[in-house]
Amino acid sequence: MSEIQIVQAEIKDAELIAIVSRETFYDTYAAENTAANMAKFLMLQFSKAMLMAEVGAKGNHFFLAYMDGKLAGYLKLKEATHPELIDSTAIEISRIYVCKPFIGKSVGNALMQTAIDFANANKKEWIWLIAWKENKRALEFYQKKGFEIFSESVFKLGDDQQNDWVLKKSIL
Repeated sequence: MSEIQIVQAEIKDAELIAIVSRETFYDTYAAENTAANMAKFLMLQFSKAMLMAEVGAKGNHFFLAYMDGKLAGYLKLKEATHPELIDSTAIEISRIYVCKPFIGKSVGNALMQTAIDFANANKKEWIWLIAWKENKRALEFYQKKGFEIFSESVFKLGDDQQNDWVLKKSIL
């Protein structure tokens, strides 16, 4: 089995992260959404310029996963709390994206462990994330990792309003 290497991203990685973000988002969600809604979302809310601006922005932490010298995915942690966790210290897994050729090769596990280790090192009580209710594979993965559903959220993809679960995991 190939070794997975996780490194903290730098500003110079911003364009690569933007490209991978758009590709993995499209690969994951295009089949369940209309082409028009995908195009609108990618253009307005997931533009390359917007994604590149996130790297290095205060409160954002990016980690890149490499396997056999190739970018296999990335993790974005965001210094943010959910309204229901307001009296606690928390960090959000804003994105945990694995490139299609690396799905099922433990890249997601390595990125999740990186998130948990980061939360522990920064003395967070909770780690939380939002996942689309229709993304069964992701929900199963998160629940296997000890996350539990505690709230709901709405996500707008193009003109389509979608329902998401909000999940959390205690770090203490």
